[in-house]
Amino acid sequence: MALYSEKVMDHFRNPRNVGVIEDANAIGEVGNAKCGDIMKMYLKIEDGIIEDVKFETFGCGSAIASSSMATEMIKGKPVEEAAQLSNKAVAEALDGLPDYKMHCSVLAEEAIKSALEDYNSKKS
Repeated sequence: MALYSEKVMDHFRNPRNVGVIEDANAIGEVGNAKCGDIMKMYLKIEDGIIEDVKFETFGCGSAIASSSMATEMIKGKPVEEAAQLSNKAVAEALDGLPDYKMHCSVLAEEAIKSALEDYNSKKS
């Protein structure tokens, strides 16, 4: 049995939505000191919809794949729906992650939530 699914390998080799949104109105950054992974998520939200999303991830292949998949899952979605995205949903969409790499999907969830907190703090 392969350690990583084809989807994980595809999102690692061909990550979607990599980069920076210069005029992002929501930015979230999270890290895991134990493994050294750092994720930064940029969102462009218009009328409550995530119009664009990009990420920068310094980390392992699972962290990059989790970031990539998470961005695909929230792009074009209402903010409320994106806020509900769980690390389990990200891992399932990748056809699973090894147990010791599940923290990568947690980071993707946390990066999105961090960006949404940034957005909400600017709105008030």
